[in-house]
Amino acid sequence: MRLTIEHARGLVDRAMSAVGYGADEAATIADHLIDCELRGVTYGGLARAVSIAERTIRTGVSQTPIRVVKETPVSASIDGADHIGYVVAKRAMALAIDKAVASGIAIVGANNTWYTGMLSYYAEMAAARGLVSITASNASPWVAPHGATEGRFGTNPICVGFPSADEPVIWDIGTSAIMHAEVKLAEQLGQQLPEGVAFDHRGHPTRDPAAALAGAFAAWGGHKGSGLASSAIPPELAGFGMVAITIRPDLLTNANDFARSVAAYAESIRGARPIEGGPAVRMPFDRSRADRRRRVAENAVDVADAVHAKLVEVAR
Repeated sequence: MRLTIEHARGLVDRAMSAVGYGADEAATIADHLIDCELRGVTYGGLARAVSIAERTIRTGVSQTPIRVVKETPVSASIDGADHIGYVVAKRAMALAIDKAVASGIAIVGANNTWYTGMLSYYAEMAAARGLVSITASNASPWVAPHGATEGRFGTNPICVGFPSADEPVIWDIGTSAIMHAEVKLAEQLGQQLPEGVAFDHRGHPTRDPAAALAGAFAAWGGHKGSGLASSAIPPELAGFGMVAITIRPDLLTNANDFARSVAAYAESIRGARPIEGGPAVRMPFDRSRADRRRRVAENAVDVADAVHAKLVEVAR
């Protein structure tokens, strides 16, 4: 089903309001999920709103305020009070940005949250203020360590962002062979998973999303991805954490020179000779940004009928 951006945003907003979120929280969630849709990360878009609604219906919306429990001029620790990560992480990154702008560098951590979303969303916030950022988050133990078939790690994404004189360069990866939201979306749509990305509860390879959700996902990149994924293990959809490190480039060099060098480096990569018959070489975030521009120009996102129907049901 094709929806206008305004229609899609309104549907998410109504669904989030229907399950108990206040206007500001619903708007923050909707903004993040719509950005996912615009960038082609469909499993993190409206489909994720269904998962949010399911969890929220089960547990309710936390009534305990998010609070800073420890703070210095260059750091802060935030208790997310079981509020959804889209809200907690946006506040954490905003605080990290303000501190880095003032002091040159900052680190802000948050815990007791869930579903932090696309880390590149927060990296764009930092890059817009001329800051380098390093962001990471963890999740429930859905991912098996390399050589194992039982979940011990989260999908645990890592993101690095660089401001540029042209477009920011942002590298955002998950450390699992498939993301939890991708598996949930496949389950909702009745689709099979790719080969080699998941195990069932007995440790056998599976393409069945329900069996994978009861079992574990493989680590991306074998032992390398498994090492990157190592992190504290929170419970199921609760107790997640994230950290944001922000750095002002002029701590080490001239900020304008840095931005120009990032832009020049990106162009040198794009100018590399491609494989014969292959597409032009891209920098990280190029495809995502181009898809967003195209969909904004078209004022349209494509949403699976099953996802749309479920959200309409929740919104009612």
